[in-house]
Amino acid sequence: MSTGGTAGLRAARIAVWAALPGELFLAVCLVAGVRIPGAVLLGAEALVLGVLALEAYVMWPLYAARRRAGDGRRAAGAAAVRAVVPVAVRRLVVHEVRALHSLGLWLLRRRHRVPEGARPFPYTGPQAWIMWAFLLVSVVETVVLALVIPWPLVHAVVLVVDVYGILIILALHAACETRPHVVAADGALRLRYGALFDLRVPAAVIVSARVERRFTDGGLVRVDEEGTLDLAVGSQTTVSVELTEPVEFVRPLGRRGSARTLRFHADDPRAMVAALGRERSTEADAAGTAQAGGKAAAGGAAQAGGKAAAGGAAQAGGKAAAGGAAQAGGKAAAGERSAPAA
Repeated sequence: MSTGGTAGLRAARIAVWAALPGELFLAVCLVAGVRIPGAVLLGAEALVLGVLALEAYVMWPLYAARRRAGDGRRAAGAAAVRAVVPVAVRRLVVHEVRALHSLGLWLLRRRHRVPEGARPFPYTGPQAWIMWAFLLVSVVETVVLALVIPWPLVHAVVLVVDVYGILIILALHAACETRPHVVAADGALRLRYGALFDLRVPAAVIVSARVERRFTDGGLVRVDEEGTLDLAVGSQTTVSVELTEPVEFVRPLGRRGSARTLRFHADDPRAMVAALGRERSTEADAAGTAQAGGKAAAGGAAQAGGKAAAGGAAQAGGKAAAGGAAQAGGKAAAGERSAPAA
C-alpha cells in the first residue's frame, strides 16, 4: 500500500474512533427524550456524512483491488471493512450483538450450537452470585438516582444509561449460560466464555486431561511464557488439558496467541475429564479393533493360501506317482511279451 493509502487508512480509523462516542451520546439523549438544538443535530449529521464519505473514499480502492483479485462482492466488501474499521471496534460490536442474541436464547431456554451427541459443561458457578449482586446494585442505583436527581435532562440521560447497563449485564450472563463448554462425540473440545472467547481443539491433539484447581490473579484470558492458557472464571480454573501441539486462539479484542496447555473452569470438572478420557478411549478401542480385524483377516487369508498350496502340492505329487506307476507297469508288460519270442 502506498504512503497516501496508508495515511488515508489511518485517518479513516481515527474518524471512526472519534465519531462513534458522539453518535452514542446523541442516541442516548434522543432515546431519553432530551431536546437537542437544531444546530447541534445539523453539525452531528454533517460530521457523520463526512466520516462516511471518508470511509467510502478509503474503502473503494480496497474493494476494487479485491474484486480484481477474484473475490466475490461479499468477500471483497468484508475485506475492505476489516482493513478500515479497527479490529477492536468490530469485536466489541460483534460481542454486544451476540450477547443480546444470547439473552433471547436464555429466555427461550435454548443453548447455542451444542450438536447432537455432544455433552455441554457449564462454567458459571463461581461468577453467578457476583453477576446477580452486580445486577441488584445496578437496579438499586437506577432507582435511587431517579429519585434524587432534580434535573429532568440529567435524570433522563442517566436513566437510559442505567437501563441499558442492566440489559447488558443480563446479556453477558445469558451468553455464559447459553454457550457452555462442549465435548463433541468424537472427543473434540470447544472452550467458550460467553460471546467473548471461543476455542476449538481437535480430538487428535489432546494428550491428557486432569482435575486441577488453581487460582489466578490475572484477567479473563492469560498466557504465560511456557504457552499455558488460563481461561479463568471467578479467578479460578479446575481442569488442565495437555496438547501435542500448540493451538491458536483469539483474545476478546482481537489479539491472537497460541497455547499448548489449557487451564479452564468447569462446574463439574470430574465429569468433564471423564468425558474427554472416555472419548479418547473409545477412539483407541475402535482403532485397536480395526487393527486386530485387519490382522485376523490377513492371517486367515495366509492360512487359506497355505492350505491351498499344500493341497495343490499333494495333488501334483499324487498325479506324478500315479503316472510313474503306470509307466513302470507298461514297461514290465512289454518285457513279458518279448520274452517268449526270444
